[in-house]
Amino acid sequence: MSRRPMVRPGGRSARVQESVHAAVRELEAELGRDALTVPLVAQRAGVTPSTIYRRWGDLHELLSDVAVARLRPDAEPADHGDLRSDLTAWTEQFLEEMSSPAGRAYVRDALLGDPDGGNAGQCSAYAADQVAVVLARASARGEIAPGVEAVMDRVVAPLMYRILFRPAGLDTAYARRLVTGLLRSPGEE
Repeated sequence: MSRRPMVRPGGRSARVQESVHAAVRELEAELGRDALTVPLVAQRAGVTPSTIYRRWGDLHELLSDVAVARLRPDAEPADHGDLRSDLTAWTEQFLEEMSSPAGRAYVRDALLGDPDGGNAGQCSAYAADQVAVVLARASARGEIAPGVEAVMDRVVAPLMYRILFRPAGLDTAYARRLVTGLLRSPGEE
């Protein structure tokens, strides 16, 4: 179980979270990640270090929380008119964002600062929610669509593995092959 307490949305708690997250982003841009400390972040955010320790536990957990917030998509996937186009475009964008130096750093932070896996689960849920939108649009158009878990297992999981452990040769052609393999009808395999 995470040490972070449940907080109510809005109010002081939301303001503290936003000011601390903003302080992390600003200081990281100004000084670099290695220079970050809880007292420095607290000073910039206008809170006491004990506020950060009480809410996040340590710097790793704070960076993990900031990373999860940064990994949250800010828009629904684009609608290109058919399942193959929608899923291919989403997969290429996902690859571009997650394989960038910033994306990799956010993924590492999300995992490093949360050993119980809650943040990893939240990041996975973000991707699954995006995939669900793509699949729901396809179904509404009368297309036969795979399930969310099939996309997660056959497209997202291999991409994340390659992003984290075998990035050499990782490109949009690989992402397209994953989508093509998923959408291939059983008789074509």
